[in-house]
Amino acid sequence: MFESFTVIPSIDLKGGEVVRLYQGEMDRATVYGADPAAAARTFEREGARLIHVVDLDGAIAGAPRNLDSISAIRAAVSCALDVSGGLRTIESVRAAILAGADYVSIGSAAILDPPMLMQACGEYPGRVFGSLDMREGRLAIKGWRETSTLVVADALERFKRAGIAALILTDISRDGTEGGVNVELYEAIARSSETPVIASGGVARIEDVVALRRLFRQGIAGVITGRALYEGRFTLREAIAAAG
Repeated sequence: MFESFTVIPSIDLKGGEVVRLYQGEMDRATVYGADPAAAARTFEREGARLIHVVDLDGAIAGAPRNLDSISAIRAAVSCALDVSGGLRTIESVRAAILAGADYVSIGSAAILDPPMLMQACGEYPGRVFGSLDMREGRLAIKGWRETSTLVVADALERFKRAGIAALILTDISRDGTEGGVNVELYEAIARSSETPVIASGGVARIEDVVALRRLFRQGIAGVITGRALYEGRFTLREAIAAAG
């Protein structure tokens, strides 16, 4: 999957609608459409190889809440889907896979239930991403509403032992803000991780994509972008061309 730098559009689901949050706050959501499948088709036409689908309701509830929308996205496109949000039991992971996920991203469960992470990686080798969500240097869990006492180095070691295929690193302070990416943070974590790192949070300009692309050989395999695409700062096609 990550033989070259990958630009990954994000579809965040809240109540079946396509939204983007500001710094992870559910009450600061901007709605961009009522048809997630249509958004996915647009991204695929523009060259998406992988789409990141986030069940925001599931992240808060602790179990998937938008599986119907995920199934509709799966039926609409042939590119790969990575699904996250509320995957805290092996049953929920299986449900996401059945709904059409090619990959699943596990965050809170990796911190709260390490054996579940191990089981998921065992059942779906090469299909589990770890999710590391950071706010001011600390790990956030449960839809970013709580903070873990686990230090980053221990979390990375836990992901490594489980055998994740990639690590999605989100800088919550910049997520949905279009404030620019924290290149130094991503580079530091990439150097500490033995798995490919996917950067998420703060992409505002094509230059942000290019800056991360330059770190491909240092372990940054791709970037997730959402609000900048929906706001028309650039198109996915333009971002993929710039990262080529």
